[in-house]
Amino acid sequence: MSELHPEECTVTATTVTPVPRKAPRPRADALRNRERIVAAAREMFTEFGPEVPLDEIARRAGVGNATVYRNFPDRDALVREVVCSVMDRTVRAAEQALSETGDAFEALERFAHTAADERISALCPMVSSTFDQSHPDLEEARRRVEALVARLMDRAREAGQLRDDVEYGDLMVGVAQLSRPPAGTACMNADRFVHRHLQLFLDGMRAPAPSALPGSAVTVEDLRR
Repeated sequence: MSELHPEECTVTATTVTPVPRKAPRPRADALRNRERIVAAAREMFTEFGPEVPLDEIARRAGVGNATVYRNFPDRDALVREVVCSVMDRTVRAAEQALSETGDAFEALERFAHTAADERISALCPMVSSTFDQSHPDLEEARRRVEALVARLMDRAREAGQLRDDVEYGDLMVGVAQLSRPPAGTACMNADRFVHRHLQLFLDGMRAPAPSALPGSAVTVEDLRR
């Protein structure tokens, strides 16, 4: 029998470094389903209130109940997503208005009409009681809207087009009240009046002011009280 030498039995160990794996991206159909759920929930919360059954939202979105719960574990999560999505679109509308170099008051008007279409101020108070209003996502979206709208109003005021005795709260309360259908009126039937009456309201914000307003301007702080 041949003799084995020690060096012939040496095995070299190789350390394999694991390659980090990227987190899988959501499938396109899963993203579409989530968007459809949020869109359907926004419509139904506006029409019927935040307590609308989730299975009705699933039916309008064209998905199964399990798909809704897979994306949103509870009602609060869905309500928060709806509110934040509306706020995000409103932020983009304000950013677009600020990027325009034309008439400052017309840019403010375009923003207000877009906010009315989103039902930003009509939707948020209606659903705010269903979840934590201090949630970081909502707080961040709210701060962005407030800052951008304040800049829009400052620009119109500096151009001498916006009356001096109005503030952010005056504009947003007006949009809220005019984009919310009157009691006993079908939501969709009242939509045809929104932009007409909103324009009447905006015309009243133009400078020079034809009359003095009672009370004081409504600020962001007033809205948060």
